[in-house]
Amino acid sequence: MSDFNANFWSVYVTTATLVGILACLALLWITARKKVAPSNDNTTGHVWDEDLREANNPMPRWWMWLFVMSIIFGLLYLVAYPGLGSYPGQLEWTTRGEHAAEMDRAQQQLAPLYAQFTAKKVEELAGDANAMAVGERLFMNNCAQCHGSDARGSKGFPNLTDTDWLHGGSPEKIVETITKGRRGQMPPMAAAVGTPDDVKNVANYVLSLSKSPHDSVRAQLGRASFTACAACHGVDGKGNQAIGAPNLTDDTWLHGWGEQAIVAMVNQGKINEMPAQAGKLSEAQIHVLAAYVWGMSNKVQGKP
Repeated sequence: MSDFNANFWSVYVTTATLVGILACLALLWITARKKVAPSNDNTTGHVWDEDLREANNPMPRWWMWLFVMSIIFGLLYLVAYPGLGSYPGQLEWTTRGEHAAEMDRAQQQLAPLYAQFTAKKVEELAGDANAMAVGERLFMNNCAQCHGSDARGSKGFPNLTDTDWLHGGSPEKIVETITKGRRGQMPPMAAAVGTPDDVKNVANYVLSLSKSPHDSVRAQLGRASFTACAACHGVDGKGNQAIGAPNLTDDTWLHGWGEQAIVAMVNQGKINEMPAQAGKLSEAQIHVLAAYVWGMSNKVQGKP
């Protein structure tokens, strides 16, 4: 109930809950007091299907008391546990607290296993079959949604199996990326480049850097305008890992290839974000996951 941003909703839920329970109690009381005058054959006079008659037998006592006990149980439950708006309950139980407790227990049980892994360097751990089995599970649960189950990524999500790294592919950089996350931003550059025709020229010059198919005349004309991009991508277009600026000479295209895709990038810019995993994974888990990711793009003896 902590998501409520106004006291009205807390009062509304509390009122609706209590009214519902009290209405059940009132219904039971009214039903118990209501008397139907029976006929000589002890029926109420209601007939269905021509010969099916409703008898006037009293409600079983055990059924009535079971109903009453259910109501009492509901009231006691609402005192002990959350259910009345923002009231936390006497036991102050929450799903988040339950989840945190379960995670703590799991961490304690797995601590001896991870202690063996943290004693090894990432490069050494990448050749440990047991560690990589754990790393694969961590990857599938936390990374595969974006990078794919085979870690080859897709449009907008980097391929982790090649040697093209935006922020560096060393074990230390991979640990840093997983721990803190990354936020890549290219601002719209059309105004800095010049006219729409200049943007097309720059797009063809960028294509020429990786020897991709391009218009050589436009590429020559776009060389001078590329200076607007050189601050991040470098004069030679080889990028800058310190700020995550992509290498434009390696024919690896994260957001699409071709003149149209590059023109759209220059005109509109792009923001990419990888969320930090420090709040979800322990240092030991990040260490194993980093070894798994590093091993994807590095041939390790003993690793398939």
